[in-house]
Amino acid sequence: MKLGILSTSPRCYSTKRLHQAARDRGHQVSVLNTLRMAIDLSQGTPDLFYKSKRLSHYDAVLPRIGASITFFGVAVVRQFEQMDVYTPNTSNGITNSRDKLRSIQILSRHDVGIPHTAFVRDRSDVLPAIDRAGGSPVVIKILEGTQGIGVILADSKKVAEAIIETLQLAKQNVLIQAFVKESKGRDIRAFVVGETVVAAMRRVAQGDEFRSNVHRGGSTEPVELDEAYKDAAVRAAQIMGLRVAGVDMLEGKDGPQIMEVNSSPGLEGIEAATGLDVAGAIIDYIANQVDFPELDVRQRLSVSRGYGVADLIVPEGSQLLGKTIAESGLRDRDIVVLNLHRGTNVISNPKVSRVLEAGDRLLCYGKLEAMRELIPERKNRRRRVTAKKLDPAKVEELEDTA
Repeated sequence: MKLGILSTSPRCYSTKRLHQAARDRGHQVSVLNTLRMAIDLSQGTPDLFYKSKRLSHYDAVLPRIGASITFFGVAVVRQFEQMDVYTPNTSNGITNSRDKLRSIQILSRHDVGIPHTAFVRDRSDVLPAIDRAGGSPVVIKILEGTQGIGVILADSKKVAEAIIETLQLAKQNVLIQAFVKESKGRDIRAFVVGETVVAAMRRVAQGDEFRSNVHRGGSTEPVELDEAYKDAAVRAAQIMGLRVAGVDMLEGKDGPQIMEVNSSPGLEGIEAATGLDVAGAIIDYIANQVDFPELDVRQRLSVSRGYGVADLIVPEGSQLLGKTIAESGLRDRDIVVLNLHRGTNVISNPKVSRVLEAGDRLLCYGKLEAMRELIPERKNRRRRVTAKKLDPAKVEELEDTA
């Protein structure tokens, strides 16, 4: 395999370990400075130049995109994707994970534990948002912060309000997040490669510091995760579109609470804490994927006119409820069920004898019009108010607050 490691820091621990692990396994490997890439676009022939010369062919690239070059780095990864070069972390995955708000928004629609989070701009919305998050103390996070920078614990509502107002005046976007008291000063970093947690460590803050980041002086210790934490870490990484990720979790009373999914996790801390060859696991995974890579089915299959990929949910009262997939008539409508999501379980290529239950989410490929007909009519979540039942003042009040 010919592998390119996209990195602007060839001397850093992670880059050197990945480079050495690839060489030890007999692969041809180069560290490519992401910022020296030039994207070349013409009809039907996406191309890349490196240091002003046409880039030679690579079987795979491993992105190590720093936060400071996210926009350009993601564009380079996207160009490799257009050239059919395999990457374990997609451009969309990197973009999703790099934005704290975006990543929480994506995770929130799935059955994955996350701390209650709010994003507001108006000062009058701050205190209600804190109340919805469970009250003080509350964690305030700058969206662009890394390594624990821009993460503040506010002990009271008034302090939180003052901090948020100050940060917003400084043109900073901030999140308000519930404080998971039972996990104060410690968290879990699970290192996901493919569908496996290959290593995990617990980070513990020093003294009164509530941030457990190693860069903030936190200590580390190896930890053996139970299945709930492993499953949560793998699912979070896959939801983001990442196959190599560091998933940070809090140990909540209700189970794992996902804080962040990192698309370029460092190797030094996790390898030192666990003594495991994490770099080698990453290289082995990439080598196994190069000849038979996973496809983005939504991008690849939706090119046929009138066909595409869609999620179908089986609600209460659905015509599909209680029927097997064979009895559902989906195949007769030219619809194939690829995956069935039931709670936290994902059943790939489900048998036609499987009975459909309320709440099942079906990932289907087929005729878009036929799938559209199966989607129940949306109910208006807002109550309709008849104006004639209200006096003019009340009507005006409702319109002002709508």
